Amino acid sequence: MPYKEREISKLYYTMGEVTEMFGVNASQIRFYEREFDVLQPKKNKKGNRLFTQDDIANLKIIFHLVKDKGYTLQGARDYLRSNKNEARENQRVVDSLEKLKAFLLEVRDSL
Repeated sequence: MPYKEREISKLYYTMGEVTEMFGVNASQIRFYEREFDVLQPKKNKKGNRLFTQDDIANLKIIFHLVKDKGYTLQGARDYLRSNKNEARENQRVVDSLEKLKAFLLEVRDSL
């Protein structure tokens, strides 16, 4: 069996890395932090926000609900409160499908 490298993930992501991931301004991330109590990034002594993998997953769910599904902020908050586990599972499925799509596109381009 060939050696398979594991993906290396960081424990904490800076605000700059998170804004680059989502392609938005830092002010929008800070706004969502104030609006959604599921976002609780840690802050270092200087006050810089440090986002965990859970924070990134919650941000993905929020962006999916607000941007893709068209939920209002209040509607997204209510949905997360009542269906948090279901929303996380749906986001895992979406992430795996996006990885599969990227792989298939890469295979298509190599042919």
